[in-house]
Amino acid sequence: MHEYTNDLIDSTSPYLQQHAHNPVNWQEWGEKALQQAKDEDKPILVSIGYSSCHWCHVMEKESFEDTAVAKIMNDHFINIKVDREERPDVDQVYMDAVQAMGLHGGWPLNVFLTPDQKPFYGGTYFPKQGWINLLTSINEAFENNRVKINESAEAFTQNLQAKESEKYKLEGTDHSLSTEEINTIYQTLKKKFDRVDGGIKKSPKFPMPSVWQFLATYYHQTKNEDALKHLEFTLEKIADGGIYDHVGGGFARYSTDEEWHVPHFEKMLYDNGQLLSLYANGFKLTKNPKFERTILETIEWLEREMLDESGGFYSALDADSEGEEGKFYVWSYEEIVELAGNDSKMITEYYDVQPGGNWEGKNAFRVVVDEKKLAKKYNLTKEEFLKRIKAFKQKALKEREKRIRPGLDDKIIAGWNGLTLTGLSDAYQALQDSSILSLASKNASFIKSLIRDGELKRFPNKEMEGFMEDYVAVIQGFIKYYETTLDRKYLELAKDLTQRAEEAFFDKSENLYFFASDDDANLIARKKELFDNVIPSSNSIMAWNLVHLGTHFYDDQMIEKGESILAQTKKLIIQEPEYLSNWGLLALELSGNFAEVIIVGPKAKEYTNQINQYFLPDKIISGTLTESEKTPFELKTALNGETTIYVCYNKSCKRPVTTVEDALKQMD
Repeated sequence: MHEYTNDLIDSTSPYLQQHAHNPVNWQEWGEKALQQAKDEDKPILVSIGYSSCHWCHVMEKESFEDTAVAKIMNDHFINIKVDREERPDVDQVYMDAVQAMGLHGGWPLNVFLTPDQKPFYGGTYFPKQGWINLLTSINEAFENNRVKINESAEAFTQNLQAKESEKYKLEGTDHSLSTEEINTIYQTLKKKFDRVDGGIKKSPKFPMPSVWQFLATYYHQTKNEDALKHLEFTLEKIADGGIYDHVGGGFARYSTDEEWHVPHFEKMLYDNGQLLSLYANGFKLTKNPKFERTILETIEWLEREMLDESGGFYSALDADSEGEEGKFYVWSYEEIVELAGNDSKMITEYYDVQPGGNWEGKNAFRVVVDEKKLAKKYNLTKEEFLKRIKAFKQKALKEREKRIRPGLDDKIIAGWNGLTLTGLSDAYQALQDSSILSLASKNASFIKSLIRDGELKRFPNKEMEGFMEDYVAVIQGFIKYYETTLDRKYLELAKDLTQRAEEAFFDKSENLYFFASDDDANLIARKKELFDNVIPSSNSIMAWNLVHLGTHFYDDQMIEKGESILAQTKKLIIQEPEYLSNWGLLALELSGNFAEVIIVGPKAKEYTNQINQYFLPDKIISGTLTESEKTPFELKTALNGETTIYVCYNKSCKRPVTTVEDALKQMD
């Protein structure tokens, strides 16, 4: 029996449910709480987090479970808890507000609003005494300096409501990049490369998949060996680091240090979906066997721990178990020696396992030695060495399963599944493993079930329309899945969803898409995503979708729209490529010759698989087993009954060929 229960007890969100027995009178974001603030003329405290957020748990334990702290909050504030994964629109507005205040953003995000939802102060994690002091100060200021608070809140609100085109001077009609501009972008990124530990030189370190996808596309266009070298080096360093779960597969959100060693241990679906794509493309370019192992182990983890029977994937695994960060994932020296048996010296050396621990008295696995050299040291072939490592990992995984598991956030989010569908499709293209395709097919079918009455729903169990991030990720996932399987219905669905996005999200005045649909109420601003973050911005993905879909359907208006959206950001891409890397990726694709590969005949799937094993980002691929009148197959036949490939540029086709080798030569 719980001593306290608040309104969150009725929530479907696992994160909000975690706070349902706090002594704080939490409410969900909605009309009831917002109206109460007006009726009682109290400031609103909006506290935003997510179920696998470590510092959210810390602040709950220190402050929100404390009755004295709760009394201050209940007496003087209307307290609203928000799951940022359920309501990213609310999070986006108030994250922007905190950053406009000159403060660092992050989670938990705690923002104070006037009764009409206008922000006037905020921050992230506060220790208990600091939080008490802040609550007291805010209450006193609200009672004694209301005019100043209202003036400040109004200024921040006006900043939030400013148009992106005005704030960032978006303009321009030319989307193409010159050779000089491409080189400038690369040189800007190159200056930030961490030549010791890989990635961009900073701490903490996030994998930032779109930055490295850009580098892969840059290499494809320019054949700059330094770019490929740093890309491969970075992917190896991330896969070797503690950010990667060497025992169970899958990646944590970020590393707290420059060496990718110690993460905050939460695992997010959106990271892992994108990293599957990145490692698949890395494998296509380099054939590095470490990338293949990383892909397969990550997919095994997804299937083992994150897959719902519906075919959808869950959102996240917590960083904490038994109230301790990383406890599930770290090991004592003695545990490893016992588990590894005769191989203990080799295993402890391979994973940097120290008697006193390599992190806070425990060992977070990481690889700091060269596999070939270590195998030689222990008189093993590389194959035998890897076989023993694999056997140890299976043993360690079995042992780890006996521990109390981290919490699972079992929300199934449309957009994150879209990113994962893209990742699985890319992984199948690279490795041609039928089990990966089977998993992708189940996932595609599940995502299809989220389309109801012409709208994409964000969750399977709620009639809540998705946000722009859901639409763009699912559209891209369907395009990629079609280009992997030639299942035409998914391309048609991508087109239908694009039409719905046009109706519900597009702002003609700025030639950009809103994050939330026009039905989204109770927000003081409708935001647009411009800058690429861990997840690329919805506008940059949509520009990619429009160009690729338009090319599939010979829809020039769609292509031109994607290009015009891209053109507005060209100056920003050149100035700040790290934060517009996904935009830059599309600009690079379009700076060369963008190929339309059309395959007709009984071996269309086989030929598609063969072509897809190469990294060819500046192309679309369409195929049909039988002749078809649908675009783009009109007037294209299987010559003499043989499967025929048409390589076309801007609807103008080269001589049809009947071998993949000849088609690749035409694309070179």
